[in-house]
Amino acid sequence: MSHPIRSPFVEIERPDWARLAPRMPNPLTEEEVRRLRGIGDRLEPREVAEVYLPLSRLVSLYQESAARLHRDTHAFLGTSGHPTPFVIGVAGSVAVGKSTTARLLQELLRRWEGSPKVDLITTDGFLHPNRVLEERELMTRKGFPESYDRRALLGFVSRVKSGEEEVRAPVYSHLTYDIVPGEEIVVRRPDILIVEGLNVLQPPPSGSHLAVSDLFDFSIYVDARTSAIREWYVDRFWALKESAFQDPLSYFHRFADMTRSQARIYSEDVWDSINGPNLVEHIVPTRPRADLVLRKADDHTIRSVLLRKL
Repeated sequence: MSHPIRSPFVEIERPDWARLAPRMPNPLTEEEVRRLRGIGDRLEPREVAEVYLPLSRLVSLYQESAARLHRDTHAFLGTSGHPTPFVIGVAGSVAVGKSTTARLLQELLRRWEGSPKVDLITTDGFLHPNRVLEERELMTRKGFPESYDRRALLGFVSRVKSGEEEVRAPVYSHLTYDIVPGEEIVVRRPDILIVEGLNVLQPPPSGSHLAVSDLFDFSIYVDARTSAIREWYVDRFWALKESAFQDPLSYFHRFADMTRSQARIYSEDVWDSINGPNLVEHIVPTRPRADLVLRKADDHTIRSVLLRKL
């Protein structure tokens, strides 16, 4: 007799999740919320209070528990040492709002007891430079797993996780759509490191025994219906066309004079040929690897939370 496959997650609807934070005052002002939300996102202070504040408290509980385990383990072994950084992965599609989630989590975690030092890194800095992508004929697969220097990313997170005093990462410019030569982000032993990117929950590539996701202490996947994300991507492209693309230095300045119709046709084609396939083939399959899934409704608001059962 076959048995039904049980989900490793418990789903908590938005109203029930919101009840977890009735006594937690929202530490962010409306201006701070506007600053943190990404282009096209509709984040409001109420959602911060009802969704992200309890999320930050839950993550802080995991981090505090990891610190206690570190102390207890050293006491058991009769050794000493500093706790290694608590590493959080944030994954999801282009235009789904994962960057907003990562920035919010960083700000909220900083405000819990002890004011932990929280750093944020995006995997964009570990994309191969455009010249390398062009040589390998991968420019139309930018964002796919093979477009990243996965060994460098793994090495970076490994060094942070091992407690090195100072670890450096490349810088990516969304203006020039490329790695910035000579620029680096320096991470100096944070209490918490957030790693945000499309494919951060990928399993180890063929021939490798370790993936970046193996180094995460907690992971979040931002989820929504593919059709909704496609529409958000199209809307975001138009918003960028009206703002960032107007800069003559922008890689996409050639799109600055597009009509609304032209912009829609072009962005839909990019989604259908690049971002959509990447989502279906590589990103969605990593969703079950997350510890927590934020499920969005078609209006961009969080409708439920899936939490992995302990």
